[in-house]
Amino acid sequence: MATTATLRELADLVGGSVLGDESIRIGQVAPIDAAREGDITFLANPKYAAKAKATRASAVIVAPGVEVPGLNLLVVKNPYLAFAKVLTHLKVARPEPKGVMEGAWIHPSAILEENVTVYPGCTIGEGVRVGRGTILYPRVTLYDRVQVGEECVLHAGAIVREECRLGNRVILQPAAVIGSDGFGFAPDGPRYFKIPQVGIVVVEDDVEIGACSCIDRAAMGETRIRRGVKLDNMVQIGHNVTVGEDTVMAAQVGIAGSTAIGNHCTFGGQAGTAGHLRIGDNVMIGGRGGITSHTEGNQVLSGAPAIPHKDWLKASMSFAKLPEMRRELSRLKNQVEALEKLLKEK
Repeated sequence: MATTATLRELADLVGGSVLGDESIRIGQVAPIDAAREGDITFLANPKYAAKAKATRASAVIVAPGVEVPGLNLLVVKNPYLAFAKVLTHLKVARPEPKGVMEGAWIHPSAILEENVTVYPGCTIGEGVRVGRGTILYPRVTLYDRVQVGEECVLHAGAIVREECRLGNRVILQPAAVIGSDGFGFAPDGPRYFKIPQVGIVVVEDDVEIGACSCIDRAAMGETRIRRGVKLDNMVQIGHNVTVGEDTVMAAQVGIAGSTAIGNHCTFGGQAGTAGHLRIGDNVMIGGRGGITSHTEGNQVLSGAPAIPHKDWLKASMSFAKLPEMRRELSRLKNQVEALEKLLKEK
């Protein structure tokens, strides 16, 4: 059954206030230009206020000071965050627990706490422990002695290798791999000898890891993904890396081994780091940015090697003019040489 709520109830949920009819019932969140009666939409940017005037939604989530005459308003400091919370409340119902379904294989020594759901095709190894309310979708594989916390969601094909640990409310998107071998090889003449990767991965609470992302186990010790980290699809985290709390990485980011990343950092798509680096808190790295040395916190960087973002913007504006500048330099060089020749003749 679909969830509905009054505008007053939604305002209480997000810590906002109502201008208009508090009793109107809302059934879903919809885009501003597609909303209908019974929907709520949101206006994160005041420059789109004209669209809000034309919407058919029953209510609009807005920031303080935004006026949309004739519409019911839910006023809140952060409309985008309020949109996410309202959408979650109305649409994201946690599935009822289904227990262990036929076609799953579970080692007799594994411990599954109450209300765990295990779909067909899952494999749960020796000594595994799965916390209360966790959902394992089809073909999830938990190697021996893995620990999974409470209310986690592991989507189809996710793999957690031996002895790795997931905290509470962790989400693994399809085909995410936790605890793959770190990339370690010792030169042996013209060949390479594989270095055993005997450490683990620890994923703390409230982490989400995107589809096909890989987090390598430590050579020794642990690779640690701290609380609240959000990784997009196809992110690669090398062995013995530490990723600080509430750090966000967009798709195809690559972090080389033994790098320590601070709290609340942001990595744009395809950004990366060299190994054995220390990156401070609150660092933002633009898409395809490359960090090649230790980096202090509270910076915005772009480019490879990364430089302050404002400097990179100035440099990037020159790229298109380089052929013209080269021709001008060549012309000036010829003029200088001609003048030098004249001076010598005199």
